[in-house]
Amino acid sequence: MTYLPQDMACPIDSRYYGTNPDFLKRLKPYVSEEGYVRYQAKVEVALAQVLVERKIAPPSLAQELEKAAQAIKVEDVYAEERRIGHNIRALVNCLKQHVSEKAQPFIHLCATSNDITDTAMALRLKELTRDILLPDLIRLENVLIELARKHADTIQMGRTHGQHAIPITFGYSVANYAARLGNRIEQIEQARVNLRGQLSGAVGAYNALTLLVPENTVDFERDVLAKLGLKPVDTQVSTQVVHPEYVADLVHSVTSAFSVLANIADDIRQLHRSEIGEVHERYDAERVGSSTMPHKRNPSNFEFVKSMWKAMMPRMMTLYMDQISEHQRDLTNSASARFITELMTAFIYTTYRLTDAMERLEVDSDAMAAQLQGTEFEAILAEPLYILLTAQGHPDGYGGARKVVDQARTTGNPISALMWEDDTLAPYLKNLTDEQRQLFENPQRYIGASIQQTHATCDEWSSRCARLSQQLSGETIPSP
Repeated sequence: MTYLPQDMACPIDSRYYGTNPDFLKRLKPYVSEEGYVRYQAKVEVALAQVLVERKIAPPSLAQELEKAAQAIKVEDVYAEERRIGHNIRALVNCLKQHVSEKAQPFIHLCATSNDITDTAMALRLKELTRDILLPDLIRLENVLIELARKHADTIQMGRTHGQHAIPITFGYSVANYAARLGNRIEQIEQARVNLRGQLSGAVGAYNALTLLVPENTVDFERDVLAKLGLKPVDTQVSTQVVHPEYVADLVHSVTSAFSVLANIADDIRQLHRSEIGEVHERYDAERVGSSTMPHKRNPSNFEFVKSMWKAMMPRMMTLYMDQISEHQRDLTNSASARFITELMTAFIYTTYRLTDAMERLEVDSDAMAAQLQGTEFEAILAEPLYILLTAQGHPDGYGGARKVVDQARTTGNPISALMWEDDTLAPYLKNLTDEQRQLFENPQRYIGASIQQTHATCDEWSSRCARLSQQLSGETIPSP
């Protein structure tokens, strides 16, 4: 029976991943159930190679099994699982059908199910993150950096508590997100390279291996994992499952990055508001914003990012709960762990949507300038006035500045005039430098180090991400 995307219960499949041919093609080898079975077969092949190298199995085993791993059909593995009720033994049975009778007994020898599934999960997550997730995040990072550079000196009202605070530049605001996302990118990479596998048997103590290689059990495991580009857990002490913290650390880093994406989207969405209107997403002519209001231009892509984050962020709690497994192993994470790739898929798709939206973002500098007018805007002079009064020896610079602000709000007269007319402030203002005086004549000058720090941040993260991109493209994980 053939299923269409609209037949699926999960919206990841029915609306996003499953209905985007390019996206589906990129991710399917990593996140699909078929992909998972292929990764499990890779682990079996690596085990076979070491069995041959140690002269435990027939010399033909590795080559035969490598061909078998390519020949098996995933639907046959699933049919066999339905028959016998066990996924890894079903895989082993299907592999046996494609090798010689002499080789058949040595498939899966000394391994237990979680040796295969946990190692396959680590390998698929490591490659998915290297090949898709990190490159996509770095692309978004470069979009942010380019936008920040372009608007490094586009003056914008800074806001705290949703209220006007003091001016910054729009580029500085974007650079802040570039720095936060860059930090998350590096955290994800650290967690990725630290993923582990294992091949230590039914309770993790190498019981079966000690029967065949009593003096070399740990080296045997290390050799198998090296063929996959993985390492065993530190000190090689485990239960039947790989220490869950390694995967939890990766998913935590991804979830943390997801929160940065949601924060970017939420801030940009707020700037779309009709009464602010400082940015707009450029839409195609056919794009409809409302079923009844033809004028609407909704920030729907940015709303999507926050919405997807709300759905996926709580999944991290499942990963924390999956750290608990009774004694050597139980099955309470067997279903829940299958949703890890769904979270990763959602995150990658969300990154794609946000990158596209940010590339089409139009910045209205006139609307930003309009926020920098009038008495309320002039109130930003209260901070520099307070700082400079205090620096000149005023005993209560804060109170003096606040008095002038209250007068401005009451009378409608500008702070820049009232401050010079106040006899209690005049003795302290007379010593201001020309540059400080000009600030009060043009409050838009009060942007601190926004421009310099924007460029410094962009330079820093552009360089760091370029180095990481080079490392990722140069990494090769051996194929068994």
